[in-house]
Amino acid sequence: MKVKLICHTPDPERTVAMSARLCYSAVGAEQLVEKMSPDQVAKLVDKIVEMGHLSTFEHVSFTFAVEGVSRVLTHQLVRHRIASYSQQSQRYVKEHDFEYIVPPSVAANPQAAARFAAVMDQVRAAYDELAALGVHQEDARYVLANATETKIVVTMNARSLLHFFELRCCARAQWEIRRLADAMLVEVRKVAPHLFRKAGPTCVTQGLCGEGDLTCGRLDSLNKQGGR
Repeated sequence: MKVKLICHTPDPERTVAMSARLCYSAVGAEQLVEKMSPDQVAKLVDKIVEMGHLSTFEHVSFTFAVEGVSRVLTHQLVRHRIASYSQQSQRYVKEHDFEYIVPPSVAANPQAAARFAAVMDQVRAAYDELAALGVHQEDARYVLANATETKIVVTMNARSLLHFFELRCCARAQWEIRRLADAMLVEVRKVAPHLFRKAGPTCVTQGLCGEGDLTCGRLDSLNKQGGR
């Protein structure tokens, strides 16, 4: 899996701070941007996070290039609203020699790994046979597996990202999208550490777990350790 933050709103934390300050200021946005020191920006963003007034987070966005992931992952990813996606098309890109993602549970079991690889070989052969019979790739793709590797560009605003991290950094999230979320969080913290200081699963950020009997137990562990 490759995850890279390829672009974002310039000076995102200053933009958020300016947007928040504007609500209570008689001067315009341009003057506010110039007046606030880096320390004032950081303190205001921290205060906004603590208060949960996150509408100003919608003014900044982050764009990621993601490679080496499966269609299983992207089918989950595109369910997240307030986001933009551009994915490699199986309709126009020939998949006769496609790469595929092997789940860790399969890779750790030699017999399962061998069976998995054999099925992928069969899928490749079927795809090639359909193409040889004159079937266009837009229809030949119907035989492809969910494991097929894909690439996608993802853009989310900061508020949507916080929600995404709450759900997908959770230990109960499916393993592949959890890896993606963890990697995306690392990337945004490099450029906006205050915006995403408290980002993560709700057990960490809010002291709450909505998984009920399916909880991983992390919240209890945090409470015992005084980790919140």
